[in-house]
Amino acid sequence: MDIDLNADLGEGFGPWRMGDDEALLKIISSANIACGFHAGDPVIMERTVRLAATRGIDIDIGAHVGFPDLMGFGRRQMQIDPTELASHVIYQLGALAGITQACGRRMTHMSFHGALGNMAAADPVLAMVLVEAVARFDAGLIISSSASLAIERAGDHHGLRVASSFLADRACDDNGLLVPRKLPDSVIHDSEKVLERVTQLLEEGTVTSYSGRKIPMRASSILLHGDTPGSVALAEAVRAKIEATGGRIVPISRQSP
Repeated sequence: MDIDLNADLGEGFGPWRMGDDEALLKIISSANIACGFHAGDPVIMERTVRLAATRGIDIDIGAHVGFPDLMGFGRRQMQIDPTELASHVIYQLGALAGITQACGRRMTHMSFHGALGNMAAADPVLAMVLVEAVARFDAGLIISSSASLAIERAGDHHGLRVASSFLADRACDDNGLLVPRKLPDSVIHDSEKVLERVTQLLEEGTVTSYSGRKIPMRASSILLHGDTPGSVALAEAVRAKIEATGGRIVPISRQSP
């Protein structure tokens, strides 16, 4: 089984760092780089792209776009007209695409961060508008998304490939959508429980929802959050678990659709 292992990187700001990007880049196969709205800035973006580029073709580089909400790290819902949000998405894609090109690499994918991603995943109208914006920017980009029929259908409509990403340390509801972070145990900090979820996904193709139901889950990628304590050790353990079950870590751009 080929599966991607991805993480959100470049999520500091100015002199402030978030997570150990250098260590994670030795483990993952796709880097989702913050584009300055929920986190990041031009210097951090370029530094992170250059760090990722040292891995050569073994790693994909993508844009991680969010609400214009540095103070809330993009995890607060904002009521913004969808057409304005589409412009925000294109702006962020353009910023990282320019830096990536200047560093001699190509941007392969994008993902929606935090509250923006959760809202798009649950709202077919918003998903259609934002995915259409991605298609207008670059129809060759892959959208890496948590499980979402809304985003998958929007991708089909606009001719974009959507690669589902399993968030190993985040609980989901019976429809596969992420549950709000304000709920108890919505973020899973116990590494053994995270590894159990990864094993279940790999062996059964299912995940146990927040309510306790087993639901089917198709995933091309597994995401781990780099801003949680112990993220590097957990990423190493997840990678070892995948390889122990006979899986290969392969960037989504090099997987068969």
